[in-house]
Amino acid sequence: MPVLGSRTFARHDIDPREREQRIRRVFEAVARRYDLMNDLMSLGIHRLGKRTLVRMARPRAQQVIVDLAGGTGDVAARIGPDRLVAVCDPSLPMMQVGRDRGHPHVHRLAGTAERLPLPDASVDTVTIAFGIRNVTHLDAALAEALRVLKPGGRFLCLEFSTPWAPVRPFYRGFSSAVIPPLGAWIARSPEAYQYLVESIRRFPDQRTFQSLIARAGFTDVHYRDLSFGIACIHVGTRAGGAATRATT
Repeated sequence: MPVLGSRTFARHDIDPREREQRIRRVFEAVARRYDLMNDLMSLGIHRLGKRTLVRMARPRAQQVIVDLAGGTGDVAARIGPDRLVAVCDPSLPMMQVGRDRGHPHVHRLAGTAERLPLPDASVDTVTIAFGIRNVTHLDAALAEALRVLKPGGRFLCLEFSTPWAPVRPFYRGFSSAVIPPLGAWIARSPEAYQYLVESIRRFPDQRTFQSLIARAGFTDVHYRDLSFGIACIHVGTRAGGAATRATT
């Protein structure tokens, strides 16, 4: 049975719980080939973005760091073993792939970005890489990230965004013509990767998403474009601490 057609995901009248379950099935279908597909469809750029994300997070010893929608744990593994690092993801198959790869310092929690299984003000840093566009309720996910952060804690979000105008036509042509066939060939799930392409197109542009983060209650909200705006890192801070702005 096919995972799902792209038109189904594009519907705005679909029940949120049904949409959440369908998105989860997408990632279950591609779990073991997901990182390989990311390498191919981004030409390795996603790894550069994740390294930049970790560098901007400035992880320090003894900090508690949670990577939302962390899947196989490739971001969490980069953070290092001298912090308490946890992946929180609703897809057990994706987390199992990461567990099979080792990285014993990475803890794994089953949960969604909208309902984090964490106490209030318990986390120093929340990261999310290429996952926030898949949440069912974006406002709820941002509110949860704010809730679990300690005062002064920071939220860092790496996501595909709106490319700069000169490269936009080429990028959109590539994503439409190349990524779904790659999904069919490598991941054996073209429907899943058609969904991923469309989810990127529907995601808010840089300034709109910056406004959403600020509206959720974060302070010092700013962003840094990567690869001509194809990807972007947004940063926000929970008020009340002495955290300083990330070097960009």
